[in-house]
Amino acid sequence: MIIGTAGHIDHGKTTLVRALTGVDTDRLPEEKKRGISIELGYAFLDAGPGRPRIGFIDVPGHERLVHTMLAGATGIDHALLLVAADDGVMPQTLEHLAVLALLGVASLDLVITKCDRVEAGRVAEVSVAARALLAQAGFEAVQAFEVSAPSGQGVDALRAHLLALAGLHARPVDPHQAFRLAVDRAFSLDGIGTVATGTVHAGRVSIGDELLLVPPRPGQPPLRGRVRSLHAQNMAVTQAEAGQRCAIGLAGVDKQDVARGQWWVGAAVAAAVSARFDVRLRLLAGEARALRSGCSVHVHLGAAAVMASVAVLEVDSLAPGESGLVQLLLHAPLAVCHGDRVVLRDAAASRTLAGGLVLDPFGPSRYRRTPQRLAELQALFAATPQARLDALLTVAPQGLDLRPWAAAQGLNAAGLDALRWPAAALNHADGHSHLLLGTAQSQALRERALGHLRAYHAAHPDELGPELGRWRRLAAPRLAEPLWRALLRALQADGSLALRGAFAHLPEHGVSLSLADQRIAQKIAPLLAQARFEGGWARDLARAAQEPEPLTRTSLARLAQGGELHQVVKDLYYPAAVMTELAALARRSVDAGELRAAAFRDATGLGRKRAIQVLEYFDRIGLLRRVGDAHKLRADSAVFAEISR
Repeated sequence: MIIGTAGHIDHGKTTLVRALTGVDTDRLPEEKKRGISIELGYAFLDAGPGRPRIGFIDVPGHERLVHTMLAGATGIDHALLLVAADDGVMPQTLEHLAVLALLGVASLDLVITKCDRVEAGRVAEVSVAARALLAQAGFEAVQAFEVSAPSGQGVDALRAHLLALAGLHARPVDPHQAFRLAVDRAFSLDGIGTVATGTVHAGRVSIGDELLLVPPRPGQPPLRGRVRSLHAQNMAVTQAEAGQRCAIGLAGVDKQDVARGQWWVGAAVAAAVSARFDVRLRLLAGEARALRSGCSVHVHLGAAAVMASVAVLEVDSLAPGESGLVQLLLHAPLAVCHGDRVVLRDAAASRTLAGGLVLDPFGPSRYRRTPQRLAELQALFAATPQARLDALLTVAPQGLDLRPWAAAQGLNAAGLDALRWPAAALNHADGHSHLLLGTAQSQALRERALGHLRAYHAAHPDELGPELGRWRRLAAPRLAEPLWRALLRALQADGSLALRGAFAHLPEHGVSLSLADQRIAQKIAPLLAQARFEGGWARDLARAAQEPEPLTRTSLARLAQGGELHQVVKDLYYPAAVMTELAALARRSVDAGELRAAAFRDATGLGRKRAIQVLEYFDRIGLLRRVGDAHKLRADSAVFAEISR
C-alpha cells in the first residue's frame, strides 16, 4: 500500500511522516537548511509479521513545486490531506485536493495538524471547513484525525488506523498487464550501479528480466537494461509488482541515461509512446473560463510533464465543471497507455485546470471529430480490454491492428493471447501485424464487394472481370490490404469468387472462347513459354502458328480479356505465369521503397526498353506507381500476389 501526503507548505507533512515512521524524508541539504520539502521523500512502515509494508510519499507543498507533487501523487492508493490548525485551508490545500480528485484517488483521510498551537474551538472550526471542502470535491465519508506530531498527540491513533487499512487493502495484480514503472529518481550506488526508483503502475518484474526505457531519445530505439537487483517497499526482493514503491538496480545502463518522467517497461508495451492521445477530461468547476481548442497547457502523466495544445472534440469548448472528450497534442512524446491519469495545468504552470483518463494513446490527426471517431472513443469506455475490443469491433469500419492496440491497452503477451473475437470477423496475422474487422463490417464488405463485381460483369459482359486492384479501389479503398486478401480467401473458400491471374470474377461468369480461339491458344502456348521474359508479338506468333494474322490478333485479345494473357504494349503478349514471375522479380528488386528501371533490367536480363515497357504496364494495372524516375510498389495491391498467403 502506498500513502501520499498532501497539503499546503509548512502544514507538517514531513514532520508527520517522521512521527509515523521514524524516517526523515527531507534528505537534501537545502531542505534541511530551509525546513521545507523540495524533492519527493520516501519512508516505510512495517505493518506487522506476514503483512505488506506501507510506503509513504512525502510531497512538497510550495506552489512552485506542484509539478513535483504531481510526480509523486500518481499511483498512490490512499492520501492524507493535512491542514494546519493555525492556518486552516490554504491555496495549496485546495490545489492538492483537486489533484487527488483528478488522479482518481478515492481513499483519503483528513489530518488536522499543529493542534497543540490553538484552542479546541479553532481545531473544530478548521475541521468543519476542511470537511466541507472535501465534500465539494466528492470525498464524503472521510475519517478525521487531530494530531500534534512533535508531541505525539493523535499519532498512535492515526498509525493504528493506517495499519488496519493496509491489512484490508489488497490491490490485485492483473497477470495480463505488462510491467510499467514511472521513474521519479535515478542515481548510482557503489557495488550496485544505476538505480531507478518509482511507483509500479502495472504488472510484475523479476530479477533477470530485460526492460526497456521509454520514451527513447529522438531517433533512437529504447534503451535496454537488465534487472540486477530489486527493492520493493524498501526491502530486498526477487519480484516486485503493481502498487509498490520499487527500486531497480540495472545492468548496462548509465545514470545519465535515465530521467524523471521516463518509464521502465516490458517489451510488449515499449511501442506505446505517443505525442497525440485522446482523453476523457473534466475541467475543474472553479475555473473562470471554458477550455477551448488551441489552449496551451502543461500535461502531467506519471512523473513526466510536457507542454501541449488542446483540441476539444465533441463541442466547441468545455465549460467549468463539465467533462468531455479532448485530444492532447504534445510538444514531446510520452509513454502512455489506456487508463493512465493525466492532469492539466495552465501555460504558466500557476494553477491546476483539469484532469482525466486516457482513452486512446494513438489519437488520429484526421477525422478526429467525426461521429465515427467519437463512437470509437465511446467504445473505449468499457471496463476491460476484452469488452473494449468487442465494443470497438462493432463500430470500427476499417477494423484495427490488434498488436499495437494491445500495447496501447498495456497488455503483455499473455493478455494479447487471451483476447477473443468472433469467428465471422475477418482477420489476418503475420510477423508484423494482426488485423481484425468486425462481424458486421465483414459481412457488409462482402456484400459490397460482390455487388461491385456483379455490376462490373453487367457493364462488361465480354470481359472476364476487373483486375484485383481496380476491384478493391471500387469496393474498399481504405481497407488494409491484408484484410482485403483475407476477404478474397473467404470468398474463394465458400465458392463465391473465382480468380484467374490478376482478375476476379463470379464463378458463373466467364469469357467463352471459340474453337478457333482454343486452337490458336494451344499453338501459341509453347511459343510464349519459350520466349519467357521477351514475350511474343502478334505477327510473330501468327507466323509461327501458321494462322492468319487478323484471326490471331482477335484471339489474343480475347485471351487477354479472359486473363490468360497480358498485353504489355500493343500486340506484345505475355502468359500469366511468366508475368507473375516478372512481378515477383519487381517486388524483390525494390530498394528503399523504390524500383529503378536499371535494377529491374539487371534482375530480368531484359533490354532497357523492354524493362521499361513491363514496368509501365505494372504502373497501369496497379502493381507499381510512377514517381519521377522511379516506381514505387503499391502496398495495397494484390496484383500477382498469392491470395492464399
